[in-house]
Amino acid sequence: MRKMELKLNSFVFVLLFSMLTGIVTTNAQKSAHPRIYTTNEAKPEFLNTIKTIEWKKSLVDKKIKNLEKYLEFVENDPTWLVSRLQMNWKTKHDKVFLKGGDFDHSEGNAPVPTVRFSGTRDWASEYSTPNLEDVEPYFDDPRGYYLAHKKTKVKEWVHPSKIGFAIEGINRKIMSLVEDASFLYWVTGDKKYAELAKPVFETYIAGMYYRDAPIDLENGVQQRISGLTTFEVIHEKILIHLITTYDFLYDYFEGEKVNLDQASAVFQKWGDQIITNGIPDNNWNLFQARFLTYVALVLEHNNAYKNGKGRQYFLDRTFNTSSERQLAIKESLLVYNQETGMWPECASYSVHVITTLLDIFTLLDHSTNKNELSNFPIIEKAALASFQYLFPSGYTVGFGDSNHKTLPPENFELLISNYNKYNNVEQETIISGLLTQMIAKGEYEREAKDLPQLFFYVDELKTSKNNENGLEQLTSPTFYASNVSMFNQRLGSGAHAMMVSTAGSYGNHSHANGISIELFANTYVLGLDMGKGSSYWHSDHREYYSRFPAHNTVVVDGISDYNAMRGYHPFKLDNNFPKVSEKPSFDKLTFSKVSFFEPKTQADQQRFTAIIKSNASNGYFIDVFRSKKQAGGNQRHDYFYHNLGQSLQILDKKSNALTLKTTKDFGSIYGDIKGYDYLSSKKKVKTAEDVQALFKLKTTDRPDNLMKVWIKGSEKQSIYTALAPKSNVLKKDSGTAPSEVFGDSIQTLIVKREASAWENPFALVFNPYFEGKDNPIAEVNYWSIKENPSTQVINVTLNDDTTDTIILNTTEEDVVEKDGVYQKGLLSVVKTVKSSNDLAYFFLGGMYKYEQHGWEIVASGIPVNVSVERNGDTFVLESDGPILIRAPFLKGKKSAELQVYENDILISSRKGQVSRANPEQLVFRLEKAYRKVVIAYLKE
Repeated sequence: MRKMELKLNSFVFVLLFSMLTGIVTTNAQKSAHPRIYTTNEAKPEFLNTIKTIEWKKSLVDKKIKNLEKYLEFVENDPTWLVSRLQMNWKTKHDKVFLKGGDFDHSEGNAPVPTVRFSGTRDWASEYSTPNLEDVEPYFDDPRGYYLAHKKTKVKEWVHPSKIGFAIEGINRKIMSLVEDASFLYWVTGDKKYAELAKPVFETYIAGMYYRDAPIDLENGVQQRISGLTTFEVIHEKILIHLITTYDFLYDYFEGEKVNLDQASAVFQKWGDQIITNGIPDNNWNLFQARFLTYVALVLEHNNAYKNGKGRQYFLDRTFNTSSERQLAIKESLLVYNQETGMWPECASYSVHVITTLLDIFTLLDHSTNKNELSNFPIIEKAALASFQYLFPSGYTVGFGDSNHKTLPPENFELLISNYNKYNNVEQETIISGLLTQMIAKGEYEREAKDLPQLFFYVDELKTSKNNENGLEQLTSPTFYASNVSMFNQRLGSGAHAMMVSTAGSYGNHSHANGISIELFANTYVLGLDMGKGSSYWHSDHREYYSRFPAHNTVVVDGISDYNAMRGYHPFKLDNNFPKVSEKPSFDKLTFSKVSFFEPKTQADQQRFTAIIKSNASNGYFIDVFRSKKQAGGNQRHDYFYHNLGQSLQILDKKSNALTLKTTKDFGSIYGDIKGYDYLSSKKKVKTAEDVQALFKLKTTDRPDNLMKVWIKGSEKQSIYTALAPKSNVLKKDSGTAPSEVFGDSIQTLIVKREASAWENPFALVFNPYFEGKDNPIAEVNYWSIKENPSTQVINVTLNDDTTDTIILNTTEEDVVEKDGVYQKGLLSVVKTVKSSNDLAYFFLGGMYKYEQHGWEIVASGIPVNVSVERNGDTFVLESDGPILIRAPFLKGKKSAELQVYENDILISSRKGQVSRANPEQLVFRLEKAYRKVVIAYLKE
């Protein structure tokens, strides 16, 4: 069925594409300008909106005010703005030579000044870019650039390769002013705006017309990714400024005899460069497609040009025909996981891809008016699926090169624009409700920041009372994105919401992190990732931020490592509860078990994580991490955990502070990877006893935010505290972290085991709470079973008169039999009431057979997840497969009825039969999975 749908969509696309290229361009918009964002016919209505809609009027007023001083500068000196363009004013070089990711030199001779190429691919620079007022007119000096050092403030001569994006940044700033002037000329008709724009536009276009594309002297990767002005074709933002200027000033330029053929030739040249260069199979491809869409829509019919490269040519190359470096959009959309709507890159890039696609289709639809988006439902699906990236605070997860930020409001604004245009009231109302919630939370202020927003966003949002709890509606307790190796677990709501995000290394912009986690509780991502470095070419990114020690993971022998960026090291999802994207009736816990092969040390790793509720307040996390080298022998395993806060203490079993000694352990001088060198203030205590780590986050407006970590003791184990570099997932002046710790070093816990950590794994309970508020946990004890040494038994004594006993095996096939417990399966969690010793509930995960407390559950050949929860004299069951149930008599009651529900409607009932194997048990059978089954004990 899905194949038929894809074929149908392809047919619809070809049909619409032929309509676009064959009809629209030869009739309605053959030569009329402007047409990218608006038309002259739509002008009266637009002028009315900027009078009556305050947030639209505000942008126009801002642009008018911003241009005032530049108009005054140009009035006093007509060359003021044009002379500040970064050009080869004297040399008029037409050839540019690069050496890898750096500008090397230029040469040749053109008849006019030519546009300078950027300085370097690396945006990180030690030198400040001057304001336009401080730029020397007609600057062109063989010594390079005379700029102030950011730290010393002293000016010095430096080569262009040392100044980051300064060259392209200055030109883009100037051309953004020219774009604003062209727009304001269209709005007001005042020639002063056109007169400001004209000489700058002409000079730049002529300078690009006579300048060649760059050549990489090393003939390496750089040769196939360079744009005409930048080291990456995806950063050619100045092209849009030029096209917009051309579009709004077209009639004026015609009247002034501006060489429009030269401008068209430059746009074609730019489009060809983007098609020839780039990366065809990740976000680059779509960023390139966005530029190509602008080029296509501003150009005329193919027949208008001798080379035949007009609107139809570039639209075809954008949407329909793939080439080596430019995958057509219809093919690019197949990169999405069609089931989940996930794009195979880290969260920050994935959500930006959605924005880009919506930009493209909004522009295209403005030209065709054919509801283009409706033919590609994966784009809308992806926009809604992106909510699965969110922590309960509304910020995205931080794996890979991501950071903690809100979803782009543009995604929802552009969906709303489409729904509004085509009268899809229901969808418009739903998405408007989500956007309204973001506004109410202070995450988004509705305003226009650029021209597309000004022209395409709807004037007012539709609201509805039925759209509350939008985040909960669009997320699920568990979510798995295999194409980025991400598994998320959520539990609780409001102030008690908790989440653990588990990440492997798969897809673009991934890091070398093994099995890494982030932990959310107490309204923050307390257990956080470190994000990306200063730039992808900076040593801090290569050596630390993208490597194991910057993540909450386990490093083997101090050397675990593999290639970052395009990762091919996912974890395998072995088991989980609830099933992905389902919301079960039993909501007391979630768990996942994943496995991973670490290639550098040839080590097997397995991570079990769970969130378990308490009755009183927050729940807690369990983390059991197994790690061993396949070859055995001497080995070392370092468990890393980073947490927000200003302090970290190590306590003994009685919560007394332990004394740690300063140490120089770890580092490249010992053979560890360079990432260890970024740790500072290292302290150590060697102990085989259970200990606690207490992280404290102090803020001025609320009680101290605490994370207590209960750590299982072990022989050959040492506990370390250290400071790690600041986390770049955090964003200043946002809700991702308190302002008190933004930019601070990150408190880091390291548990070092100088032995295998498989049969005796790292086992930790993470206990978040607020100082002076309810702490759910009173005590944690770890036990082992002599006959089953790899089985982990964790007793969590809670302050709500209950005790949780967790028995965790390595696999579903493992068997443990001890003290009245028989378990063939992965996990059991039993909650008992301390004061009465009554059973509150038990949960079984990946279970074949389980016996305890008089209960027996037997799966029908395939391991199952089962919950049994007590409510007075009844027990509520949920099972995801067929099972045999043997239930004990209850307080002398020897009769019980099994009641089976579907959709909360009783469909059948039957009495239990006394077991022949045990005359004190009743036998029931479930022939399939049920979400709700009740065993009700009857009065004798």
